[in-house]
Amino acid sequence: MRDALGVGVAVGLSGFAFGVTSAGSGLTLMQTCALSLLVFTGASQFALVGALAAGGGPFTAAAGAFFLGVRNAFYGLRLSQLLALPRAVRPFAAQWVIDETAAVALAQPTRRAARLGFVVTGLSLYVLWNLTTLLGALGAGAIGDTGAWGLDAAGPAVFLALLAPMLKTGTERAVAGLAVLLGLGLLPVLPAGVPVLMAALAAPVVLWADGRRKGRGIEG
Repeated sequence: MRDALGVGVAVGLSGFAFGVTSAGSGLTLMQTCALSLLVFTGASQFALVGALAAGGGPFTAAAGAFFLGVRNAFYGLRLSQLLALPRAVRPFAAQWVIDETAAVALAQPTRRAARLGFVVTGLSLYVLWNLTTLLGALGAGAIGDTGAWGLDAAGPAVFLALLAPMLKTGTERAVAGLAVLLGLGLLPVLPAGVPVLMAALAAPVVLWADGRRKGRGIEG
């Protein structure tokens, strides 16, 4: 409960930044709120409004947002096994499959704790994110530059804080390090969202290299 509410509150405040950014990009209040209610994945939402603000077309902006959102499908595969929710509940739970709910749920020691963490994180974050989106869009002119407030960094900072304690082995740390290098290195040359997907290649590459190293150790 502590972890879930902490994440929900900390990341939910980032909705202010999205509301301000979206309104500044020319979207109406209704469009801004609809994105948070229906899309509910901050990275994709920021990518969409950022591309529109830069003069991109709606299809280009939507494509970048889609690529960023694809990662949630991979979270869903793991969470489906971990949470083992009833079939009737899964379509509703899918709306809350995002970075933060996945990180909190996967960090728990039991299925019951994972379910509790997923639900509390999802509910608190969904409510607060949509509320602050509305407030941010309404007060866009008064708030000004969100970067000066640091609200845009709250989500990534919380996610890294949750992820770091889970990197217990050398292999896990190598995967994380290579993923960071791939993501940052490809960011200037690939469309928005694609570097995130390419960073996922870090896992098979490191596991392949680790397997070859162990195989040589056995032969030696």
